[in-house]
Amino acid sequence: MEITRMSVDRIAAFLASGNVTPEIIEEIKADKRSTVARLIESWQRRRKDLDKENERLKLLFEYERGFQQKGYHLIAGVDEAGRGPLAGPVVTAAVILPLDCKLNGINDSKKLSAKQRENLFRAISDTALAVCYTEVDVETIDKFNIYQATILGMYQSLRDLQVEPDAVLIDAVPLRKLAIPNLSIIKGDALSASIAAASIVAKVKRDRLMDELDKEYPQYGFSRHKGYGTKEHIDALKKYGPCPVHRRSFAPIKTWGTLFDED
Repeated sequence: MEITRMSVDRIAAFLASGNVTPEIIEEIKADKRSTVARLIESWQRRRKDLDKENERLKLLFEYERGFQQKGYHLIAGVDEAGRGPLAGPVVTAAVILPLDCKLNGINDSKKLSAKQRENLFRAISDTALAVCYTEVDVETIDKFNIYQATILGMYQSLRDLQVEPDAVLIDAVPLRKLAIPNLSIIKGDALSASIAAASIVAKVKRDRLMDELDKEYPQYGFSRHKGYGTKEHIDALKKYGPCPVHRRSFAPIKTWGTLFDED
């Protein structure tokens, strides 16, 4: 290949195609044009970043591979979003990913921007063998407490999966009533691809629900803080009192007692 006779644009397109060998890379490196030198430097940085991402993704499937080595292939990841807010539901999700899938950028939903979560949500929906989410309402949270409400939601998400899993990976919360092999992992959304996928689905679904509640109760700013106890939210609560989607069992609403009780 006559690299020196190729235009810079053609070399750039050739590098972008990914169809390059070490020998061709050495030829390009030998090109004396400064623009070509910058192209190869940029290509090498991208390759390094890609290799790093591939290694990260490989590590994210270690728990799934552990189950696979024991003969399990339909492994569901389970997580939740919204345990801490003062308002709105807690949302749980269960996702079964193909064990050979590659979802670049997948991570704990808390480490991603809203745009990244939305993009990954679409990728997960297109790639996953099964996806399910469950909305656990405020009444259930106040009746049972947020921990028990989360567990109820996780069981429901697993039951409603279109494909029945043969093993389950769970973020932090133990699901002791499961009749199939399962493992609860502390900070699992950062350690397991399946749990990370579930965390993204749960977060995106809950954020969308809070955006809808913002239209119904615009005075609280739900679309901005998603129900968490920000200063804006607390100030709105002091001014307007709680609405039907506020968690009456949560402080400070609970500690205010009957001050805001509705007729």
